[in-house]
Amino acid sequence: MARQIRKVVVLGANGAMGAGSGEVFAAAGIETTFLARSKDKALQGQRRAEKLAKSTALSRFIRVGSYDADLARAVAEADLVFEAVSEDLALKRVYFEQIDKHRQKDAIVATVSSGLSIAAMAATGGTSFGRHFLGIHFFNPPNVIVGCELIPHAGTDPLVVTEVDDLLRNRLGRELVRTSDTPAFCGNRVGFKVLNECAQLAETHGAAYIDALVGPHTGRAMAPLATIDFVGWDVHAAIVDNVYANTRDEAHDAFHMPDAMRAKMAAGCLGDKTPDKGGFFKKGDPRGGELPEVARKMKELHRVGRYAQAFDVFAEASGADAELMRRVILGYISYGLNRVGEVVEKVADVDRIMGFGFNWAPPGVLVDLIGARRCVALLEAARLPVPRAVVAAAERNQRLFDAAHVDIGRFFHGAQ
Repeated sequence: MARQIRKVVVLGANGAMGAGSGEVFAAAGIETTFLARSKDKALQGQRRAEKLAKSTALSRFIRVGSYDADLARAVAEADLVFEAVSEDLALKRVYFEQIDKHRQKDAIVATVSSGLSIAAMAATGGTSFGRHFLGIHFFNPPNVIVGCELIPHAGTDPLVVTEVDDLLRNRLGRELVRTSDTPAFCGNRVGFKVLNECAQLAETHGAAYIDALVGPHTGRAMAPLATIDFVGWDVHAAIVDNVYANTRDEAHDAFHMPDAMRAKMAAGCLGDKTPDKGGFFKKGDPRGGELPEVARKMKELHRVGRYAQAFDVFAEASGADAELMRRVILGYISYGLNRVGEVVEKVADVDRIMGFGFNWAPPGVLVDLIGARRCVALLEAARLPVPRAVVAAAERNQRLFDAAHVDIGRFFHGAQ
């Protein structure tokens, strides 16, 4: 029988991901200890979690404390220790050493890292630590976004993986995908390829134009460059730099962060978190330019629920605007579905994490709307690798997206 996770400790509980993850555990009725550098910082995390939950009743399941005063006791009592400190491997290892010193021999240790090597972190402790260590990648804010990646490393005990899988699916209500321990896992690997490619295109075409061209009508809740501003340029840089340094796939160059963007970062531009300096946009600036005709026509069709007809326009429109839009969106389909067999096991895994982690139209949905045979032809014309799954769907005249209970209109609400 899977163990009952009764007590959770969250390290880094004052941060956005720490507080958000703590809210998810506490909202499920799990006793959760919020730890930070000071008790006041931990209290800030508790208040942040209560704000996310829109309820102070959450506090009955939350305890707060500091690392110095409370870590040893809290970790010794925990069934699950959840690390959410800064995305810095050296810093994480400092805390992992303390966790390994005080944890129960069968306590599970998880990191919420968005893409660092799980195996490298697991190697911090002894054999038992490694066998009980894995990644749980919530997407921000986790109380709203239910997509989640579970990332074991080669040495993770299979029973631990099963127990955490059960916790995430059945108690925390996650749309869960298991991924391999590769840089940025699946969601961020696929999503930030698209985001960074759009940042590169903005150097030539301008940020407002790119966000207007590749906006919600292409199947996303928020336009790409506005998304980078929202996430933070420092977070964006950490993810794309990690993938660029540690992979050599067909889209390697798409992960090279633009030099002009890096220069602005050095001058203190981090996006929405630096409102005085901004990022691609400043607070109050328009977040997209005038809609190109192809985008306008697609948006009009989405507004009345004619999603397939909107992608007829996408596939058949002529001109530079349509060609550039197709380059980005077909690149997303190609790159995402080519991660099947490398990062995840099946098409449904890519679809689930992009649909419920990023709130983007999954690649399988786009293939179905375009038509698999036409999609193969468009990919070939764009000189992009054609995923085997798309070829198979075209040959068998089958749909790719298999979640029949999902209304695909949810992925195009932003266009309406």
